[in-house]
Amino acid sequence: MPKLDRYLSAEFARAVLAALVVLGMVSLGGVFADLIGEMARGKVPPVLLLSQLGLRLLGYLPLILPLALLLGLLLAIGRLYRDSEMHVLTALGVGPRRLLRPLALVVLPTLVTIALCSLWLGPWANRLARGMVVEANRNLLVAGLEPGRFTPLANGGVAYVGDMSSDGTRLARVFLYRERGARMDVATARDGVLYRDAGARVLALLDGFRVEGPAAGPALDYRLMHYARNEIQLPDADAPRLLDAPEFQPTATLLASTARPERAELHWRIAPTLLALAFALLAVPLARSAPRQSRHGALLLAFLAYLLGVFLMMLGTQWLAEGRLPLALGLWWLVLPMLLVGALAYARDGRVARPRSNR
Repeated sequence: MPKLDRYLSAEFARAVLAALVVLGMVSLGGVFADLIGEMARGKVPPVLLLSQLGLRLLGYLPLILPLALLLGLLLAIGRLYRDSEMHVLTALGVGPRRLLRPLALVVLPTLVTIALCSLWLGPWANRLARGMVVEANRNLLVAGLEPGRFTPLANGGVAYVGDMSSDGTRLARVFLYRERGARMDVATARDGVLYRDAGARVLALLDGFRVEGPAAGPALDYRLMHYARNEIQLPDADAPRLLDAPEFQPTATLLASTARPERAELHWRIAPTLLALAFALLAVPLARSAPRQSRHGALLLAFLAYLLGVFLMMLGTQWLAEGRLPLALGLWWLVLPMLLVGALAYARDGRVARPRSNR
């Protein structure tokens, strides 16, 4: 491999990797905030924090990698122009088209990674993450109640357990607060038993008191009762998306299906790789600048192009699933024009216009 190709490909790879690390940290913060919110609402058991964090981040890679590729190439090529290295290379006969080989050394492995993440790794990670949540919510020990702390219930209310047996079925010093419309329901018990009945979680409270009344406002409509046994069905986490939903299905299953939601999901998985290729081609002409020219305008334009592409991809996928677009059209109306624009912009980059004749 020529030294020039090694030098340029190393510069491109370092810039893309740096952009990926920054974007990954930002995305990790967003995923972490979403997980904390779901845990506060009782949708995800706290013991699954780290596993859910890693698996969900894998699902975002098909959206992060194209932006990292675009910004990394813009920064690397822009630096070459800013430091006049590109001008020196041009004087030596190395034009934008000569950059195709070192670009391919970085872009092609990135495109393969995006395709693998979008078509296989991302759906597998989403399916595994959802399966872990569903399985954990079936486990009595980690389904929501933890001794010594107040636990929010999935559809409103708070539960407290003073002590719990090792298998999670025997409870002590139980407090339960629920709201039903405009009324509240408070139950306390000395002991309790947690078990499954036809798939539902049932909490049997033993030897306790129950108070029912208005949730807000002054009123005297309260009822107090003492009971020996009071069985209460605990709400599970919000009904999770079924594991047979299109976003959790393997790509091979989507290829064999003719239903609109499955075909829309298939186009959603194909589009990121082609959009990343279009962004890589656009990066070279967008990065062209004078030695002392600011490069912030090119970065802003590239980021807006990425947002527009992702927004149209999401909108087109929704339209396909709802039947507003024909299945034969898919998302080709988006990716093919962007590929054409990128290829034309790359081919015309650096071309010197012919001088006009005065005749």
